[in-house]
Amino acid sequence: MKKIANVFTYSLINVFLFIGCQQLTKRNTIEVSNPTSVKLTDKAISIDRMQLKGNLDKELSPYLTASNGDNIAVQLDDLDGDRVWDALFFVADIPANGKSEYTLEWKKDIQEFSPKTSVRFGKRLSADIPVKPALNEVLTAQEIPWMLGFQRYQTDGPTWENDKVGFRHYLDGRNAKDLFGKKTSAISPEDVGLDENGATVDNYHVMEDWGRDILSVGNSLGIGGYGLLAGDELMRLGIIAGDTLSNVEKTSFQIVTEGPVRSVLNYQYSNWKIGSRTYAVEENTTIWPGMYGYQNSVKFSGLQGDENLVIGLVNIDTELALGEIEGNDKYEVLYTHDKQSYEKEWWVGLALIVPRDLYLGSMEAPKTGQLSNAFLAKLKIENDKPIEYYAIACWELSDQGFADKEYFINYLNDITNQLVVEVIIRISE
Repeated sequence: MKKIANVFTYSLINVFLFIGCQQLTKRNTIEVSNPTSVKLTDKAISIDRMQLKGNLDKELSPYLTASNGDNIAVQLDDLDGDRVWDALFFVADIPANGKSEYTLEWKKDIQEFSPKTSVRFGKRLSADIPVKPALNEVLTAQEIPWMLGFQRYQTDGPTWENDKVGFRHYLDGRNAKDLFGKKTSAISPEDVGLDENGATVDNYHVMEDWGRDILSVGNSLGIGGYGLLAGDELMRLGIIAGDTLSNVEKTSFQIVTEGPVRSVLNYQYSNWKIGSRTYAVEENTTIWPGMYGYQNSVKFSGLQGDENLVIGLVNIDTELALGEIEGNDKYEVLYTHDKQSYEKEWWVGLALIVPRDLYLGSMEAPKTGQLSNAFLAKLKIENDKPIEYYAIACWELSDQGFADKEYFINYLNDITNQLVVEVIIRISE
């Protein structure tokens, strides 16, 4: 298992910059309170840098200790790319109507934690050289694998995972999101999708100790992919297999951060052209431990005012109707539960958790075409206003309980109720 140092990721390792001239504060007490009757497990806690008083020496890294003495995995994230960390992040278990207390100290030693999140991305420039790990990529409309004659990307694009589940994004122009079912909490091997020579190969549709790709995506958007709807026209961001030119002029991808308890990916789509329309899109994908899913945020510019956002839930291998749960005042939940893996071999529950105040209902995509074989959640959308939602995927070999529909629905209710809770954070010296 690879170890991830609790510092900046990649080029940011050991880079800490001063933010003031005051004397360093080496210790803080952090109290996280849960004002609700909902028990919180692996609750994402992000503390803005400015909330932590004092100066930060470049040689110091954070040590977080719970009140019972447990050492808590924590990381510093530079989310805006200015080479100064923006947030201290960890996950917390907080009892209902209770609180958890932590001591934050700054020390010269660098902690290592067994990772519970990871991003894997590899690329090559020609068919005769091996794939190498990469942090970013720029893809033009002409650079389509079946036109180039080889697949440039390991697993067709980046994969991201936590201790529960994994996903992959088709960066090759299709921009759908696929599912890796996991049988273990350990991070899957770095060479998934590669042969012994470092060439791309589809070796992840067979069962391994860690799991496998379990979902047929086709021309759908997969689990959590998105597009636009204007009138009756469904508009796909990108292409499908066989197309010779993408409708996105330039796609830029980067790994924002990869750490033991949070990993973030960013996508920028420039000049997405559909007829007379031209859009720009920014997407941020985030994963942390404990949840059978990921958080996604999308923001559009160039909207003409008649569009709705559509978020996809593939339905290739189910003939059952889309289920819907009015989770709480904040979220609406759309789900499917069926033997909808390849060859209909295993039970898989899929869900979207979307903001209720933007939700306009659901629809089903056609069975053929550029955007097909999907249930679609429709949401209001405005220029330059991000929309945040969650994609959930639960496989029976990850947890045998997910073979039961009611067990799956209970999980959806629980995670939705946890997501809505806003904890209260108090920091003192």
